[in-house]
Amino acid sequence: MAEHSAGILLYRKGPHGLEVLLVHPGGPYWQKRDAGAWQIPKGKIDEGEGILAAALREFEEELGVAPEGEARPLSRIRQAAGKWVDSFAIEGDLDADAIVSTAFEMEWPPKSGVMQSFPEIDRARWFTLREAHDKMLVSQRPLLDDLWAMLG
Repeated sequence: MAEHSAGILLYRKGPHGLEVLLVHPGGPYWQKRDAGAWQIPKGKIDEGEGILAAALREFEEELGVAPEGEARPLSRIRQAAGKWVDSFAIEGDLDADAIVSTAFEMEWPPKSGVMQSFPEIDRARWFTLREAHDKMLVSQRPLLDDLWAMLG
């Protein structure tokens, strides 16, 4: 069975029009990737947990702040590796430079026996929809179209 995740697409009306908050994954595998690497804050849904509850929890774990506002569902997407993602759009604002992410541990370098800690998210940034389209994981780009359609 494919993994199932939930996330939040935070948006605001900024000085250059509609903007969305995207995050860049931490860790050595993503360190040098930019275009096609940014994504919405999301994570695995725990057993017995509701989809919206998981999306809100993951947002807070990855950014260090809870989103506030009405959560409006977006389309379910399937990422390239087969993971299903349910997400919600929330209008809000936060200081992208002030995020504080949880950490994970992994053996690095591979087969070295050395465990190192890395932030789940190493940075967050506000993007216009056009910028977000270029920066975002290809499989998550339909969420931008959903948001645009939702907001008219």
